[in-house]
Amino acid sequence: MTTSTQLLSAVATTDLVKVFGSGDTAVRALDGVTAAFARAQFTAIMGPSGSGKSTLMHCLAGLDTASAGSVRIGDTELSGLSDKQLTLLRRQRVGFVFQSFNLLPTLTAAQNIRLPLDLAGTRPDLDWWDRVIGSLGLAGRLSHRPSELSGGQQQRVAIARALAGRPGLLIADEPTSQLDLETGRKIMELLLSVVRSEGITALVATHDEALIDLADKVISLEDGSVIGIEGG
Repeated sequence: MTTSTQLLSAVATTDLVKVFGSGDTAVRALDGVTAAFARAQFTAIMGPSGSGKSTLMHCLAGLDTASAGSVRIGDTELSGLSDKQLTLLRRQRVGFVFQSFNLLPTLTAAQNIRLPLDLAGTRPDLDWWDRVIGSLGLAGRLSHRPSELSGGQQQRVAIARALAGRPGLLIADEPTSQLDLETGRKIMELLLSVVRSEGITALVATHDEALIDLADKVISLEDGSVIGIEGG
């Protein structure tokens, strides 16, 4: 049953469970996670390694399927979608930032950013493209390949790629984990300036305590369960 809280949320989970493996080797990565994420809000998902942060991010984005429970994006229940429908939903509504950047080494920064649009057979909104590229300071780096960019610049390209389709929902899995603290902080401030100005809902999995100061809401995980919620 869909509750009024779920309808008002950009994303909501109910009793979400994810189990990897079976029998004696089964690992319960998520253990009954129930949470709601408000529209146009930045939520930080905190927790130590192995707490379930990455698994939750992948389930929320439809990149992984739940073993039990519910994930909804808006009023769309993900478990009822086919692989084709999930792919279409991600292309139209979700941007995902991987912790390892996941840039193709043979493509330029511009080609990496456009890649999801090219796969979908669509063209970028030029005004939006200019705003994203300008906000992330990438105008002078578009012709460079990943090997010619610093780690911070590569992550900015990955963020621009996630934003290129103008998604309503941005999900980032430990986007600063491979960066030094100062660079990571600057990257997050750039990211948040874009998502806040555009009213994008942002969910960021992180172990960086400094991000608490930037978040509207903080959800803490441990052993696959929610152990605390602060803010909105």
